Amino acid sequence: MPELQGRVGNRHDRDRAGAAADRLCMLASTMSTERFPLPSEGIKGGRDSDTATATCFCGSVQILFPLKKPGYVDSFICNCADCRKITASMFASNFIVKDSATQHVRGRDKLTKFAQSKTIASGNTMENHFCSVCGTLMYRISSGFPGMLITRIGTVDDFDLHETALKPSVEVFTENRVCWLKGAEGVKQEKGMGSLAG
Repeated sequence: MPELQGRVGNRHDRDRAGAAADRLCMLASTMSTERFPLPSEGIKGGRDSDTATATCFCGSVQILFPLKKPGYVDSFICNCADCRKITASMFASNFIVKDSATQHVRGRDKLTKFAQSKTIASGNTMENHFCSVCGTLMYRISSGFPGMLITRIGTVDDFDLHETALKPSVEVFTENRVCWLKGAEGVKQEKGMGSLAG
């Protein structure tokens, strides 16, 4: 019998998991699959909303952030070597919000931090905040921009906001962009940190 219990698990855990899955299905059926293709409990967004949520891949960490100034600062694409390495991609799409205007809805205790300065072009120390469960990079904090969170656009639950309110206004470190990618359409192109530097 112990082998059977090990294979089927605890009935209470299965019931709880089933109830959570049912809640997610109900949530998904009430929202557009285009806007929220990866539904998570508590998601918020919308073009006319003052706030939206960003959630890690597994749903353990979620933040509520402002979509309007003064809490929302800017959005940008970065081609620097550091962003390429930390995202395991060719660039990072980011937005900046004030830490004081951002709320950790859940999972702040699940964030793991890693900080270093050796690969940062500015020489600033960059502190990275990852979900300790799934590894999603939720945001970064630069010593050069105190009180600001550099958050990943891809973590935002409402995908419509990726193309509207959070569309990048500038692309930086264009001199490091790979040759097989062109600059983002309708986005200001700048070498180095450009207008973000100051």
